[in-house]
Amino acid sequence: MGNTVTCCVSPDASPKLSRARGGGAAPGPDRWADAYQAAAAAGGGGGCSGSAEAESGDSDPGGGGPHLQHISDREFPDDLALESNPSDHPRASTIFLSKSQTDVREKRKSNHINHVSPGQLTKKYSSCSTIFIDDSTVSQPNLRSTIKCVTLAIFYHIKNRDSDRSLDIFDEKSHPLTREEVPDDYYKHDPDHKHIYRFVRTLFSAAQLTAECAIVTLVYLERLLTYAEIDICPSNWKRIVLGAILLASKVWDDQAVWNVDYCQILKDITVEDMNEMERHFLELLQFNINVPASVYAKYYFDLRSLADDNNLSFLLEPLSKERAQKLEAISRLCEDKYKDLSKAAMRRSFSADNLVGIRRSNAILS
Repeated sequence: MGNTVTCCVSPDASPKLSRARGGGAAPGPDRWADAYQAAAAAGGGGGCSGSAEAESGDSDPGGGGPHLQHISDREFPDDLALESNPSDHPRASTIFLSKSQTDVREKRKSNHINHVSPGQLTKKYSSCSTIFIDDSTVSQPNLRSTIKCVTLAIFYHIKNRDSDRSLDIFDEKSHPLTREEVPDDYYKHDPDHKHIYRFVRTLFSAAQLTAECAIVTLVYLERLLTYAEIDICPSNWKRIVLGAILLASKVWDDQAVWNVDYCQILKDITVEDMNEMERHFLELLQFNINVPASVYAKYYFDLRSLADDNNLSFLLEPLSKERAQKLEAISRLCEDKYKDLSKAAMRRSFSADNLVGIRRSNAILS
């Protein structure tokens, strides 16, 4: 990554390779956050309040040296208001969902004017005898469906972009990912959803990344577009997506994929290029790699809304006996926990006004 912290040194240092030989686990999210913060303090990039304090010579009361503010406690610049930034604030609307609404409204209007029938219903509905549920939850999303939704969000970002603002570090002509010659009109043709999906799916499959990492990738992508004031377009989408995946895999996964591992997936890219792109990505994010749980949940549910608007239904399976027993066991654990909390909060004495309703009768299921 540059300066005192380097994210990859040699193929022998790769945690993926050492894990294959029986080595130890790679650094976790906290370790990566500390590493990025240390790089910022060492002069790896401006915009981090910790480095500014170190340069000014402020020290803690105990005299232990410069006080470095934690990355989650940093102050945001005035021009990046939390309320308007979806990647930082849970109440701000996601950019990809707003960009997709134009196409959704036009599609519905066209179907209404042309009296187009919705066709055969493919969505499954529960009945008295069969209950359909999907295996995707906010804590354990379905990998295939999540990647489809994330790549669809990227597709709408490219299709409905405001302009073609970009930076040289992300330009595929200046920094090609393959040895094949980039066409002169590479910036004119928008990629379709299938093309984006195949690119992202290949990276996630080869690096064995999780569905949660895909959601964090989208958060970092929108944060980059907001902070750097650029657009994702045909000339830079591959490198921006690659940089977001690279960063999300290191922050989210306990056993992270190092830069050298991506060089083994993309055979023609060099480690030096990956390091430089990662350093620029972090500097443009102002080393803000924190993703609150509320922001993560918002992106997950907005991705599900995007799937419903575009007929990308999550895989539904009939509720089996074994699955029902697992759900029942989880429900009992939650119920017992709630009872313990209610007993702890119950007062020792009650007034006569509160005697009604104290007795609890067990429900009888026939």
